[in-house]
Amino acid sequence: MTRKKGDCGPKHQEHACAILQSRSLPDSSAIVRGMRVEIPAQLVERLAAAERVVALTGAGVSAESGVPTFREAQTGLWAQYRAEELATPEAFQRQPKLVWDWYEWRRTLVAKAAPNPGHFALSELEQLVPEFSLLTQNVDGLHQRAGSQRVIELHGSIFDTLCFDEGTQVLTWSDDGSVPPRCPRCAGWLRPGVVWFGEPLPEAALASASRAAAECQLLLSIGTSSLVHPAARLPYDAKAAGALIVEINPTETALSKHADYVLRGPAGEMLPQLLRLLRKAKAAR
Repeated sequence: MTRKKGDCGPKHQEHACAILQSRSLPDSSAIVRGMRVEIPAQLVERLAAAERVVALTGAGVSAESGVPTFREAQTGLWAQYRAEELATPEAFQRQPKLVWDWYEWRRTLVAKAAPNPGHFALSELEQLVPEFSLLTQNVDGLHQRAGSQRVIELHGSIFDTLCFDEGTQVLTWSDDGSVPPRCPRCAGWLRPGVVWFGEPLPEAALASASRAAAECQLLLSIGTSSLVHPAARLPYDAKAAGALIVEINPTETALSKHADYVLRGPAGEMLPQLLRLLRKAKAAR
């Protein structure tokens, strides 16, 4: 097969192509969905000077990798259910097999997805900032697969398994055909390691995220609706402490009017362009 110049080819090459193609863009510009978007030079300079940066990511980042958002993951057999009716402790107690099977199906979807250029750009940004924290509301592990190291999972991980009764993580269990499987310690049901409606966020994760937001100099809010609390409060806490707030999202959100800068585009297109400009600014210092 012959490819034209600039053809990205296989999916695993998308990140490299995004960075390569960005080199031909004018300074402080990004091409988003065929339109030229200006990235303010002042923003790039503030990011280049920042020593403590936080990125808060939401479902929009994963959606660019083909992962259905939480409420979109209702197709086929699952179309008759509402996500809010399945993702609760009460639903699990009533119909544990149904809830377990739904999350097994979602794990399969996530496992087929690959990190997109936005994920890779955040991984590279981590290497350019002395103190960088990535706070994510996503449970798919795509940030880690892209190479990010300092990740705080606010809503847990869909690939973790917990004992429903004890709340402890379980790594192995007997495959005796039970659905859900049984805890090898107490024989209680095992459940997905995600935060359900009505449950608090993991105490340690929330404390670390709150501390990072309160101490950062710049916070990037990326691909999140800014509606799900308590994570939605983090940008406001950062702003109250004096941080610069930057929103990257293709649509307006509740945070938009409070952000210092808004880059109106998807993370997979805006972040690689911002990273290109950041590298150039740092090289000029």
